[in-house]
Amino acid sequence: MRRVRFHAYGGPEVLRVEEAEPPVAGPGELLVRTEAIGVTLPCVRRTHGDGNGGGDPLPAVPGGEIAGTVVAVGPEGTGFAVGDRVTSLTFKGSYAELALAPAFLADRIPDDASAVEAVALVRSGQVALAALSTAAPRVGESVLITGAASATGHLAVQLAKLQGVPRVVAAVSSAAKAEFLYGLGADEVVTYDQDSWGEPADIVLDGVGGELLPRALAAVTEGGRLIFFNSGGGTVPAYELLAGSKTVTGLTMRRFTTVHRERYEQHRAQLWELAGAGRLRVAVHAELPLEEAAKAHEIIEARANLGKVVLRP
Repeated sequence: MRRVRFHAYGGPEVLRVEEAEPPVAGPGELLVRTEAIGVTLPCVRRTHGDGNGGGDPLPAVPGGEIAGTVVAVGPEGTGFAVGDRVTSLTFKGSYAELALAPAFLADRIPDDASAVEAVALVRSGQVALAALSTAAPRVGESVLITGAASATGHLAVQLAKLQGVPRVVAAVSSAAKAEFLYGLGADEVVTYDQDSWGEPADIVLDGVGGELLPRALAAVTEGGRLIFFNSGGGTVPAYELLAGSKTVTGLTMRRFTTVHRERYEQHRAQLWELAGAGRLRVAVHAELPLEEAAKAHEIIEARANLGKVVLRP
């Protein structure tokens, strides 16, 4: 089988297409022939050695989400059979024609859904819903979303409006993304370089971090809250928390899927229902062959995407 692997940390240039033996499904695992592979900012950052918990041990196969067909079921991989079309979080090792997926995170793809739509929903939609449910917007509260045109951000904008949030502010790197976001329901669009992001928001969902984190926290109104779900790190100005009675909550899907298992399942059903009814639009910026994984990373690093970037083996 073909896979993409990197042997040294660095930019997109470190990614190499290799031939390899297929992996073997272990206990609780599914072996999936991939049809679509999601490209995410955390995966891109880990190739630089600066993702959550540092870079992956070298050499490494990047990736964290797939959609495809089950070709083998490991011991205790109950609930699935060879031939099932599934989508799943994988957390690593998905840039390949064959990839392993934890059976407890896998979900059957509806007959009327494509693999690309499925892989766009499996992580990005889950992250967006997890962030919103963690924030728990109250009636009348406003929400600001950084990285709003990203795979997760563009779904969070829509989901916030579907939950009745009266003011959703989309924060992005370029004003060229404004039309896209207004079309998804954003009430305001601001760019990171603006002196002001407008009136502070009750809730900020930060999917960027790094140097932007202090600006994101400053955009939270007094007594408000920031949900931090990015892999970019950053420093929180402690006095800002004290003076403004603000709170910051970290969110990782690895922990959310285990600690909040029931909520994760509810979110999965909700996402399929909304997408199937046409109420949630999955935007796909690019579909690229596996051999062009480096180009996919370039798009993400340049923050040029409007929606999801997907690899097709």
